[in-house]
Amino acid sequence: MPVTLDGIVRRDRAVAGAAMLVLALLAWLYLFRMAAVPGHGMAGLTMDPAMPMPRAWSAREVVLTFVMWAVMMVAMMIPAASPMVLTFATINRRRAASGAATVPTAVFLAGYLVVWSAFSLGAALAQWGLQRAAVLAPSSLTVTPVVGGLLLVLAGAYQLTPLKSACLARCQSPLGFILTEWREGTRGAFVMGLRHGAFCLGCCWALMTLLFVAGVMNLLWVAAIAALVLLEKLVPWGRAVSWATGVGLLGWGAWVLARSLA
Repeated sequence: MPVTLDGIVRRDRAVAGAAMLVLALLAWLYLFRMAAVPGHGMAGLTMDPAMPMPRAWSAREVVLTFVMWAVMMVAMMIPAASPMVLTFATINRRRAASGAATVPTAVFLAGYLVVWSAFSLGAALAQWGLQRAAVLAPSSLTVTPVVGGLLLVLAGAYQLTPLKSACLARCQSPLGFILTEWREGTRGAFVMGLRHGAFCLGCCWALMTLLFVAGVMNLLWVAAIAALVLLEKLVPWGRAVSWATGVGLLGWGAWVLARSLA
């Protein structure tokens, strides 16, 4: 029986979907393994009672902290990116059937992950800065109540901004993004991945800062934020979810600050 174009498209989507599922599962397994190790099995600053400030990080600790954040972003963001990646795979295969050059879907995904890797580097440096400022506990990786309240207010306020709305709109319409952002060739697919990653980062960066509030390696908190990101992007009323979350975070942040400053 001859293989039809629809059959090839379904095969490509199945392969891409399976690859992303495996990648996300491996990332979650890595995080569970780290969380099971005392001290989170990761780089962190240790406090010497005789020293008023935490000691400096070694190069190894910087790398391990970056890897932790990068793996965490893969675990959290691959599910949210899946509709866009699968849409790219579909359009890519259908264009190839009409004579256009095909590009591995992995190239698009690589561009997306580069953006979140850059964010991971920034988050690792932020973690270093917060610990150097003695406002992030090395053992629990949570910030002080005042800083936590400020982060909650910041994230809540950003949820209500036009920039958040604009970025979310681009993430909610995979087909619209692919059709308006299409670029030819391997380099073009990589740039498309970068641009989607940039919109995704613009949508979610403030929510990611909340990892410092409940604990960077608090996997329940990691899963909750990942679920919220996925909900915002997949449901038709995702903007309402974003607004409701913003109002809730503002209220929570105000309550935390009021208690801390009382």
